[in-house]
Amino acid sequence: MGDTTDIKKGTVIRHQRDLYVVTDFHFVNPGKGCAFTKTKMKSITSGKGAEVTYKSGETIDVVRVDRQTVQYLYNDGNSFSFMNKESYETIEVDADIIGDDGKYLKEGLDVVGSFHEGKLVSIQLPKKVQYTVVTAPPAVKGDTASGNVTKEVVLDNGLEIQAPIFIKEGTDILVNTETGEYGGRVNE
Repeated sequence: MGDTTDIKKGTVIRHQRDLYVVTDFHFVNPGKGCAFTKTKMKSITSGKGAEVTYKSGETIDVVRVDRQTVQYLYNDGNSFSFMNKESYETIEVDADIIGDDGKYLKEGLDVVGSFHEGKLVSIQLPKKVQYTVVTAPPAVKGDTASGNVTKEVVLDNGLEIQAPIFIKEGTDILVNTETGEYGGRVNE
C-alpha cells in the first residue's frame, strides 16, 4: 500500500482489480479545496487507457515491480525489442506500452525496465540522452539580432527538435527526455 506521494511515471497501481502503469501524472494544488493528483494510466492486461484523479493523501495499492537495466535493440513498427543485460535474453514489448518514450530510443541505449511477474511493463529513460545532429540548416546572417533564435534539427534516431542556431551537422548534443528540449552540447 502507498499514498499519492508514491505516484510517479512508471509506477504500477492496482485499480479496480486490474494492474495499471502510470504513463503521466500532474499534481494540482488549487487555492480552495483539497490538493489532488491527476493520473493517466494504461492497463497492463488490456492496454486500455484510464484517467483517474486521487485526492492528496488517499491510499492507493502500489504494486511492487522489479527494476533491471535493459538495452534497446530495435523497433519493428509494432513492438520494441530490448535485451536483458544480465541474461542476454531478448524482450519484445508492445509499442503501446512504450508510448511516447519510443521517440527517444536509439540503438544501444540503456534504460531501466520495470518488470511485474517477469513481464516488462514500463521503461524509465535517462533524464538526458546524447544524440548526433544529422541535419541542420545553416544559420542565416542577422538571425541573432532578434535574441534567442532556434532552428529545427534532425538527430541520428530521426527525432526532430529545436536547437540554437549555432548547432551544426555532426555536433553531439544532449536532449532532455522529460521535456523534449535541447539540453546542451556534449563536452569534447
